[in-house]
Amino acid sequence: MVDPIVGTKWLAKVLMDGGSGLNIMYTETLNAMGIDRAHIRPTGAPFHDIMLGKKTVPLGQVDLPITFKGLSNYRVETLTFEVVGFLGTYHSILGQPCYAKFMAIPNYTYLILKMSGPGGVITISTSFQCAYECKGECCDHAVAIVTSREIAAIRKEVTKEAPDPKQFARSFEPAEGTKEVLIDPGSPEGKVVRIGTMLSSK
Repeated sequence: MVDPIVGTKWLAKVLMDGGSGLNIMYTETLNAMGIDRAHIRPTGAPFHDIMLGKKTVPLGQVDLPITFKGLSNYRVETLTFEVVGFLGTYHSILGQPCYAKFMAIPNYTYLILKMSGPGGVITISTSFQCAYECKGECCDHAVAIVTSREIAAIRKEVTKEAPDPKQFARSFEPAEGTKEVLIDPGSPEGKVVRIGTMLSSK
């Protein structure tokens, strides 16, 4: 389906999440890789906690060959990804199934991932600056999502509590115990004012 070496070009910005039980692939990444949607297998199994604690129903699953390292010492394994339609800050998320398949060992302190390869140990690393920038983008993305949902909720609440114009029109209807008094008895217009009959003489 996809050349494994070419595939790594699009998976350059990957989140290695040892706490995730799934491998996640975004449709935006699939489009960039030129993968036909016909390769996606339908699935009805939802999952949680990817989108801020909300339930997510994937578009389906797709199997892709993933390559670690370079041409001299590399390892290729086929991973199953849950394809999701929402946007993310990474190209994909590699979770526990990836760790197990490659038998990879992470060191989060030094941002290093090691696994066995045909030519010896394969070491994958990144810079702290890159990790910091990725984390910042992820936080900004999450804040934007939360803010948009809060604004939508506030708008919905304001719409619910919006005053009914008809109600205000009714509030100016004459109450019981009023009488009409001509403003100018000599005027042909016959304009009147309503005065409460229960008022004191003052």
